[in-house]
Amino acid sequence: MKKITFAFLLLVLCCTNLHAQNKIENLKMTYGDELPDDKQKIIKIVGEANNKIYALALAGREDFFLKIFESGSMKMISSNPISIPKLDDREVDFEEIFLLNEKLYAIGSVYNRKEKTFNLVGLGISDSGALSNKSILLFNSVVERKSEKGDFYFKLSQDEKSLLVMHTSLFSKEDSVQYEVKLFDDKLDVLFSNAEKVKFDDSKKDYEFTISDFELNFENDVFLVINESYRDSKKKEQIEKFQIHEFKKVNSYKKEVVDINISGKEIINCKMISTAQHTLKLVGFYSSVRDNGKGNRDLKGIYNATLDLASTASPEVKFDEFDYETKVKLIGERRAKNGKDVKPRYTITTIIERYDGGLIVLSEMQYVYVGKSSGFGPLAFTPVTYTKNEIIVTSLKPDGSLDWSNVLPKEQVASITTMSLSLGAIGGNGSFTVGASLMIPLVDLGKGPEYLGAIPMYKDGKLNVIFNDNVKNKGITDIEKIKALGNYNNAVPSLFIFDETGAITRKDPEEAVKNELVLRPGVYYRKNESELILYSSRKKQDKLGRLLLEK
Repeated sequence: MKKITFAFLLLVLCCTNLHAQNKIENLKMTYGDELPDDKQKIIKIVGEANNKIYALALAGREDFFLKIFESGSMKMISSNPISIPKLDDREVDFEEIFLLNEKLYAIGSVYNRKEKTFNLVGLGISDSGALSNKSILLFNSVVERKSEKGDFYFKLSQDEKSLLVMHTSLFSKEDSVQYEVKLFDDKLDVLFSNAEKVKFDDSKKDYEFTISDFELNFENDVFLVINESYRDSKKKEQIEKFQIHEFKKVNSYKKEVVDINISGKEIINCKMISTAQHTLKLVGFYSSVRDNGKGNRDLKGIYNATLDLASTASPEVKFDEFDYETKVKLIGERRAKNGKDVKPRYTITTIIERYDGGLIVLSEMQYVYVGKSSGFGPLAFTPVTYTKNEIIVTSLKPDGSLDWSNVLPKEQVASITTMSLSLGAIGGNGSFTVGASLMIPLVDLGKGPEYLGAIPMYKDGKLNVIFNDNVKNKGITDIEKIKALGNYNNAVPSLFIFDETGAITRKDPEEAVKNELVLRPGVYYRKNESELILYSSRKKQDKLGRLLLEK
């Protein structure tokens, strides 16, 4: 009898280890088996289909693998290298991997020096992880030169059945920017394509041309936001040419332009979200303008514009200044009292549609410090420090006016050494930029930066944000008293809950468990508003898991 009891207890302990749980308030984290120690670090969870979880992993500096897991046990089924065949005898660089309507595709790019084209190809992957022998040419974009070949940007549709891709490049000799957008179905057939070359005049004072964002809604309509700004020194005015380029499926993707009238303000950035109310909402930061027409650049507040897709009317723009309490948390009481504005280091990372049609906007302090390289040419290595600190949380009413704002206090830093060639320009050159969050190259993930940031979840009118924090910050919500994360391997998960009025409640684990798994907020897959697939680790011990937001 004792032997049977002992065997039963051993079985229970093993099952507990295989499906370890952790819970903070209404967030429950459940983990599967420990993953094999194969030196392959997961850098993206691609999706879940056919009772399988697909993930992208990196080994070394540039060897990518597709890993497949069982959905239930999260045991690894297979791990296969991703090697895209050459295009015209040229090596293809891996770009991305997507799951489109339960079909897997690897995406790669290659520059053709002779023809001065930047090409993008797609490659099908079987359910077992085997790569197709034949690639599909997606883009064949003519560029000015290799140094100005530009970049590709990707956006998956909400139902994950189509893929929007944009390529942008600079033609400096012509003083123009070319952008090309294509919409692909789940077979990588083209549903829509548009290419345009836009002239600009960077001889004007403080000139900037920005493709701020692009968006794909649930009806497969495509939108771009373009902002052209400069200072008219004679009129002493800041000129903001703010446009939405619409390509609606119902209109056979005929281009339509919506002008947004801005005066007396300088637009700093812009992000879009398509809503369930058949609207397109634009949000971003703005600054004030001096008497001579020069923008101050520091952040005055946040703006919001709502475009009714059933109307041709230009949307009204609401400008909401940061309130005093928020500014005190961001720049200190003395500077806030003196009317100073917020430094422009905040990037919008998440936009959430509230149940009443309003928005919740999360804007994180982000910046990158690139140190001095050592070595020569392709063998040169560069120290890079990624910083992701406090998050401004802004809640907007359906009409765009401010409901409440608050600040989530955190201080996170990760330093790595990367190859110099991986530090390409992040979407810009001179006066031309493509708006983007802090984009961490795939080859830098798996080494530390993926531990930074936060994971937001919204349910029942409450915003839940979980992130890695210093154990010494337990119970602290005062931004002046928090300590930096330090060694992310010793981090603990912390949860901040914002109610309908913006009031903060902080929840920490009852007791910090030694050797507890550490979240990787830079690597997760959102199944729905209440469930995420996670990747967590502790040194060499890695696990997949699920994060559930319970009532």
